[in-house]
Amino acid sequence: MSDWKRHDPLDRNPASARSSALYRAIGLGSAKSGAHHWWLQRVTAVALMPLMVWLVASLLAHARGDHQAVALWLGRPAVAVTMAVLLVALFWHMKLGLRVIVEDYVHADRMKFAALVAVDLVCLALMAIGVFTSLYLAFR
Repeated sequence: MSDWKRHDPLDRNPASARSSALYRAIGLGSAKSGAHHWWLQRVTAVALMPLMVWLVASLLAHARGDHQAVALWLGRPAVAVTMAVLLVALFWHMKLGLRVIVEDYVHADRMKFAALVAVDLVCLALMAIGVFTSLYLAFR
């Protein structure tokens, strides 16, 4: 949001000679609140690297196989659990990234709230469907 639209909760006058950058920033939010989100996004990104290499290599190895061969491969418990971990990391990383986009570019409070709820619900629903399907194939 631009500076001329920002609401000052302490009703300070930033044009006064006493107002330094620190004085204007006090009370406008915590600088620590985004650290957990930032670290979690980095952790999911690092976790996704070997998981995506595994997925691509496995799919390339089964590229000439028919549907039945791929279904049998996905039905192995170790593969299903690895796929479930991949899906959880993937959709959680997607949720974190989309939340940042909505928080940065949607300025209307009601629209931002609705978009954040929609992002959370869609990502969690896709994650649940993917994990359920993966585990269903292995343990049916």
